[in-house]
Amino acid sequence: MTPLITRRLGRTQRQVTTFGLGGQASIQWPGQNTDPVGIIEKAYNLGINYMDTSNIYGPSQKHFGEAFARLGLSPAKGGYDPSARQKIYLATKTHIRTARKPEGESFPTDFSEGMADGFGVSTSVDDVRRSLSLMFGDGRGGYPEDAYLDCVQLHNINTMDEVDMLFEGMENPSPDRPWIGSVAALLDLREGTNHTGCNPGNEKLIRHIGISGHWNTAALIYAIQRDKKRIIDTLLVTINPADHLYMPHRYNAITTAAEACMGVIGMKVFADAAYYHKSPHFSNKPDDVWYEIGSPQLPSANLIRYALCVEGITNVITGIGHIDEDPEKCQLEQNIRAAQIKTPLDEKTMRQIEDRIVSAGKQAANSYFQRKAAGLTPPRNVGAEADSSMPRLGRKAVRVSWDTAYAADSPIVSYEVVRNGKLAGNVAHRPQYTMQRFHFTDVFEKDHQGGTAGYIVKAVDARGNKAESPEVYADPDTVANL
Repeated sequence: MTPLITRRLGRTQRQVTTFGLGGQASIQWPGQNTDPVGIIEKAYNLGINYMDTSNIYGPSQKHFGEAFARLGLSPAKGGYDPSARQKIYLATKTHIRTARKPEGESFPTDFSEGMADGFGVSTSVDDVRRSLSLMFGDGRGGYPEDAYLDCVQLHNINTMDEVDMLFEGMENPSPDRPWIGSVAALLDLREGTNHTGCNPGNEKLIRHIGISGHWNTAALIYAIQRDKKRIIDTLLVTINPADHLYMPHRYNAITTAAEACMGVIGMKVFADAAYYHKSPHFSNKPDDVWYEIGSPQLPSANLIRYALCVEGITNVITGIGHIDEDPEKCQLEQNIRAAQIKTPLDEKTMRQIEDRIVSAGKQAANSYFQRKAAGLTPPRNVGAEADSSMPRLGRKAVRVSWDTAYAADSPIVSYEVVRNGKLAGNVAHRPQYTMQRFHFTDVFEKDHQGGTAGYIVKAVDARGNKAESPEVYADPDTVANL
């Protein structure tokens, strides 16, 4: 069998197959005559080494556990092959934002009970242990000493407040802190430390930490910016040919993650089957699963190739509804075949695939999981202040600073800084993956007579569209933050 094409998953340094197996579709909602464990086994036997599931995917993790036991990938079962396990990159997710919280307090997106898997948890650390138990242990909380997860992703980040909660206590973790966000505790589980008090056994249970999201590309960028220690290695994010019709990830979160050397995994390639037979809603039952190989209007191969050709994307995952002994009728085999792409599609072909979404009447397919289009936004948080370093050099200056704008259907290329209605200078755009702001130093002529200057900063995209900030003011003779 010819080895499948792989790509490097960012700074994890792992080589992963361009097509990965998602843990939904028939693995989460098996219909009649479908074998969820068989899907996982076939994916492994065909060479897929990237697999993804979640603690809120019902029986999905249990099905992975059954498959891993059969395949010799479970240290709790006979025939365990550690080298074979090491070749698999297994990612799961926690939707719980905290590892510890004061008694009686909660966070709006905590999922603290049950999840239909036999035992409830209330912290992200216990969520990790739940995953290990379901996929490698007894399914009731126990797991073998040498079990581990390649990645735990902080699931479905939607708001800045959620990001703040996730990073709570990161700078000064302590067992005495009443609130500890999930990031600091997962770092303990990665390093085998107990700075948070949440890992008393100093266990090393995970190899990497990731984030995922559908709705708000701005919140995902903020999470990357908050990660000062660069411990978040991957981003799982929606990408399909309707992305540009919404607030796009392609030119925002994806480019920011790539700039930060993160691996980027694409999901919702088929809009969770909303490109095919169902209305735009999250799947929740077997009837929502699509069992065919694309459709005549929207061939699945084109959608997979499109996602893999978005700059910054490492690989894509999809759920599988149906496998078949005949490769021509097997969703899994056809999806793998489509992902063996060596030469990227050119921009014209990418646009043609985007146009087919509209001609097929599926432009609303992302509406239930992706934020509405906002157009090119102005630069944010623009400020201006007199530059105190210039007077001693015999010149006067104002330092203008701002945070990134958000792109629409075309990438941002630069920022124009305008003083009193006239262009003062240009600054090239680069994805803002840290909290360090863009800045421009406006140096005045030596004969400048003083007075307050007004500044506007304009974002400019590749199509020449512009979006300008409100005007801010600074007097080069007065050192002041505005």
